[in-house]
Amino acid sequence: MLDGDGVALSVQVLQEFYVQATRASRPDRLPHDTAAGLVVAWTRFRVQAVDLRILAAAIEIRKTHGYSYWDSAIIAAARAIGCTELYTEDMAHGHRIDGVTIVNPFRVGRS
Repeated sequence: MLDGDGVALSVQVLQEFYVQATRASRPDRLPHDTAAGLVVAWTRFRVQAVDLRILAAAIEIRKTHGYSYWDSAIIAAARAIGCTELYTEDMAHGHRIDGVTIVNPFRVGRS
């Protein structure tokens, strides 16, 4: 799946990965160099910056759909970069927001 041209990430997702992967309270935390190296490696995919346009769209998505601001910003970034599917286990599987369908990869193929 990650070899396809259709893969994209947002800067926010990369930030959240780094922060969570290196969190001091995490017993299996990654060393800085490993986590930073992964972030750099993932920039081979298209990456959507978080800018004022994403901020405004995220605020509207939060108001309209009730997601947290942070989840709304991820949805807004996915929409801005042209994604039709957003893979996450943290949002409602199958929910469609402004042309972006939420897909929980752990529920794919299940009813």
